Amino acid sequence: MDKENKIDAVSRQALWARFRFGIIGPLLSAPPDSGELKSALTALSEKTWKNPMTGLPLKFSVSTLERWFYRAKRDADPVGVLRTKRRTDASVSRKLNTQLKIILQNQYRDHPSWSCQLHLDNLRAIVKNTPELGAVPSYSTLHRHMKAQGLHKRRIVKRRFTEGALIAQEKLENREIRSFEVDHVHGLWHLDFHHGSRKIIGKDGKWYKPLLLAILDDHSRLICHAQWYLHETAEVLVHGFKQALQKRGLPRALMSDNGSAMMSAEFTQGLERLGILHQPTLPYSPYQNAKQEVFWAQVEGRLMAMLEGENELTLPLMNETLIAWIEFEYHRKFHSEINATPLDRYLNAKNVGRACPNTLVLNQSFCEEGKRKQRRSDGTFTINGARFEVPNHYRHMNVLHVRYARWDLSHVQIIDPHTNHCIDTVYPQDKSANANGLRRQLSRNENLHADKSLERIKESSGIAPLLKDLMAQYAATGLPPAYLPKNEEKKEENNDE
Repeated sequence: MDKENKIDAVSRQALWARFRFGIIGPLLSAPPDSGELKSALTALSEKTWKNPMTGLPLKFSVSTLERWFYRAKRDADPVGVLRTKRRTDASVSRKLNTQLKIILQNQYRDHPSWSCQLHLDNLRAIVKNTPELGAVPSYSTLHRHMKAQGLHKRRIVKRRFTEGALIAQEKLENREIRSFEVDHVHGLWHLDFHHGSRKIIGKDGKWYKPLLLAILDDHSRLICHAQWYLHETAEVLVHGFKQALQKRGLPRALMSDNGSAMMSAEFTQGLERLGILHQPTLPYSPYQNAKQEVFWAQVEGRLMAMLEGENELTLPLMNETLIAWIEFEYHRKFHSEINATPLDRYLNAKNVGRACPNTLVLNQSFCEEGKRKQRRSDGTFTINGARFEVPNHYRHMNVLHVRYARWDLSHVQIIDPHTNHCIDTVYPQDKSANANGLRRQLSRNENLHADKSLERIKESSGIAPLLKDLMAQYAATGLPPAYLPKNEEKKEENNDE
């Protein structure tokens, strides 16, 4: 370690304490005889010593050495008592008065992205218009004060006044930021999209800005899966995430931002069905997913740098180079933060992951679940403009619980709401096939209901029991009928003659 690093690692007070103890230490370990202390101190005062801070030569008087000697001899901590005293006004700007400090604090609150020089120039303009504020401090004085107060320059992308942005800004200003790491492999995964720095040529001859989807394990920093795509959609996200699950297994939790694809019903409900806890980051807070940001820097700094000589980049070429770079460099390169390579830590650390189900279960999991009302006339329901035919044995159900993926309407699953299991699969209506006039026979249960209804028609049950009871009650009163009958039968007979 060089001299500058030593000075930075040890405080000035500690350096001076060691230096002073090194001078009088021999007198403590081998005390001089009675009456010889003064001569020993005189001999030390005639020597030339090297300043521990600057390296310049210097000497000390007998009285100074004598004071050091007795202080170290009487104290239980001989080194600590020789430390230089800290100034009472240390870390307090003596040229920056209270009013200027308040103005600077308010100025920084309104403009945290300003540099120290810009703050100083604006202070000068304020003092110029208001001379009673006093003298303007120098740049070094202002810089030391801002550094001591934690008024560091912050990068502001865009000022947003939405509810989420205001909450994120308030949390960033009032809460400390701490790095974290879970204790086990597959305890937490990170997921994010990254916009590539170069454009690629598509098969249609157009230029596209590719996006890199990467899923990273928090404990080992291993890349569970990474792939370049052309769009950031829920379909693309599910396509890449299912590959990560099939490669590495099921994690316990997943952290992502609040993008539309990450918050889609198919993805969030799929995580719930697989027992994966979804932990979205706070809006406008990319630092909460910082491990992904570090990986993006490596992608751009190494992988994309090695592709600078390739003029015609295509999506297959980007994915081929990405997988080769991840497997044979990133996974096998020593990581200073975890003190191992990502692959070694992934293989040797404790694992809390679970086995991944088969492809059919994965496809059924990442679907949106909803309700659809069945049209009684032809036994169909619609999803996003597509009409699906319901089998005859489900025609008695007025509302169907269905599960589907918006990007794949080739089939829809009917779900039992009580067990949450798939009980059948329905397909889009084929109107051209229905035009041939052939119709399937109704199920046996429906035919049985039809036969019973015919029997009821043939065998009349007569007056209903309730009406019979009412008629009996009225007859028991002994009252005559409350109407005058009219004999119309004779009139009809006369008309017939």
